[in-house]
Amino acid sequence: MKQLGKKWSPLICTVVAAALVNAPSSAQTQSNLDAAKIDAAIGAKGAWIEDEGVYKVTFPRTDVPISVDGRRMAPFMGFTSWAAFQAGNAAAAMVMGDLVLFEDEVSAAMDACLQAGIEVTALHNHFFFDEPKVYFMHIGGEGAAEKLAAGVRKALDAARAVRAETPKPTRTFGMAAVPTVNAISAKPIDDILGAKGQSKDGMYKVVIGRTVKMTCGCHVGKEMGVNTWAALAGTDERALVDGDFAVLEHELQPVLRALRRSSIHIVAIHHHMVGESPRMLFLHYWGVAPAETLARGVRAALDAQKTASPSKP
Repeated sequence: MKQLGKKWSPLICTVVAAALVNAPSSAQTQSNLDAAKIDAAIGAKGAWIEDEGVYKVTFPRTDVPISVDGRRMAPFMGFTSWAAFQAGNAAAAMVMGDLVLFEDEVSAAMDACLQAGIEVTALHNHFFFDEPKVYFMHIGGEGAAEKLAAGVRKALDAARAVRAETPKPTRTFGMAAVPTVNAISAKPIDDILGAKGQSKDGMYKVVIGRTVKMTCGCHVGKEMGVNTWAALAGTDERALVDGDFAVLEHELQPVLRALRRSSIHIVAIHHHMVGESPRMLFLHYWGVAPAETLARGVRAALDAQKTASPSKP
């Protein structure tokens, strides 16, 4: 037996060594993600981060020069879009990422995400005095890895299509100007929104409060800033709306979809407080259309919010 062991041990060692060399990495084994399928779906080659079992794909923003405070910035300094994938629990995989976008690309990229089942979780700036102005759209989702990757690619392609049409980022939504003399009729807007607004110098504003509990045990509401509001200016025929939606986390995606279906642009998504319960997010928006059209868009978002949380004030 000892002789047999001596005879076969080199061969056994060779076979074991070959198996180890050809075995999938620990990250691939643990995550069970197919990197080739992700690469094909997202249109770029990623890299494994072994210690976390994450497959990450990056897209440096090199098509438009970006400066901050007068200094040219390299993509390495925070101007790189990325999407990271890892194995999920409820679903096969999850994705998280951050898309580097110019102002005129945000709505197109957001629409592509929402249509592809990718959640938009934040939208804000990371810098001051950047030129052109850069926004960062944070995303997430769960499902089949290649489907998630395809959704991210659609968002990136949507942004690229904007740049292909207009190489230099624009500083306007491109809509016809809104009259500077205000004459918004309040009654039709009240009727659509189901709430009583205020009028001032021909403008209109409605504020709808919510309530949260702060770490001090205090309950705070509308007048402490926990509110949804909409303000309209211009005329009944040509108006602008701006405002803020206070949403719970599970209400965010339905409200985003409702506003975008009404062609109302989302310009920021972030939090205003820390330690509140329940957790509240705030999204800011802007749109131009006839006043009643804008009011119906806001009402659709309020209805979507109510459907998501029928018992929440």
